[in-house]
Amino acid sequence: MPALTHIAPYLFLLLLVGLTALDLALVISLIRPGDERRRLVVWKASASTLGGIAGYLVLRVALNFVRGYEGLNPYTLLTTIATLYFVFLLYYRSRYGG
Repeated sequence: MPALTHIAPYLFLLLLVGLTALDLALVISLIRPGDERRRLVVWKASASTLGGIAGYLVLRVALNFVRGYEGLNPYTLLTTIATLYFVFLLYYRSRYGG
């Protein structure tokens, strides 16, 4: 069991680097130009991500009314947005091709 305690910080660092790379890939994906099909896929993925994040924020507001105010970590929110975006991007890319 002591070996796991030595590996845990490295695994956390690897996760942190991976999520930061996902955040950067989100920005690059939105900036990169493409043809009409690629723009359609990005547009649909962006719209679905906006809907998902809006629902998440509505739930957070409701929980804040019930439990009292809890701060929202911006890195966690950005990582959630990037993860949702890439899940929807993969879905729409497989659906419309590209």
